[in-house]
Amino acid sequence: QVQLVESGGGLAQTGGSLRLSCAASGRTFSSYVMGWFRQAPGKERDFVAAISWSGGRTYHAYYADSVKGRFTISRDNAKPTVYLQMNTLKPEDTAVYYCAARRDYGGSYSAAQNYGSWGQGTQVTVSS
Repeated sequence: QVQLVESGGGLAQTGGSLRLSCAASGRTFSSYVMGWFRQAPGKERDFVAAISWSGGRTYHAYYADSVKGRFTISRDNAKPTVYLQMNTLKPEDTAVYYCAARRDYGGSYSAAQNYGSWGQGTQVTVSS
């Protein structure tokens, strides 16, 4: 498994931006699919975005409809770190954001149960 540590959460105003980072340990980071999920109080943990790497400069990114066009997921396999750039934030984006990792063995990238490693979470609060 891989250990994950998120950072970059905080308070933002509606329409503002935040950038989350997730630093990973382990020498096989590049083989993992990395995902971001979020959980608001009293709600289930929801998929936000995921990114896989096919070698070279080939990355595949996937997004929840609610964040498509506003959020961008990226990764730096050399660091190794995954990022979530969040723009045009809305109050409904308020949640604890979790970084997650899984092997790319198939199955849905948006299903939390397919991820075997999780970070501790970072709070994002968007004020109206």
